[in-house]
Amino acid sequence: MAKKSMLARNAKRLKTVQRFAAKRAALKETIASSKSTDEERQAAMAKLKKLPRDASPVRMRNRCAITGRPNGVYRKFGLARNKLRELTMDGNIPGVRKASW
Repeated sequence: MAKKSMLARNAKRLKTVQRFAAKRAALKETIASSKSTDEERQAAMAKLKKLPRDASPVRMRNRCAITGRPNGVYRKFGLARNKLRELTMDGNIPGVRKASW
């Protein structure tokens, strides 16, 4: 089980990312647009830089939904490898079973 502070930090980052997502997207679009002038681009880059650091989705960490484990997490299931294996062996994940050939 991960430390409560790490889980809370990740949850806080998620809220920050969601709050600033539209603003970041608009600024990124202005920067990438070929129609915008150099001054507009510079202004958009300055505004983007002033946003909180945690507003970037890159700072999010994939964690297991059950244990909070940061490593070995399968994105498709949102579970760490060991929990995925346990639930698969118990038959709790539909359509997934142990391979045998």
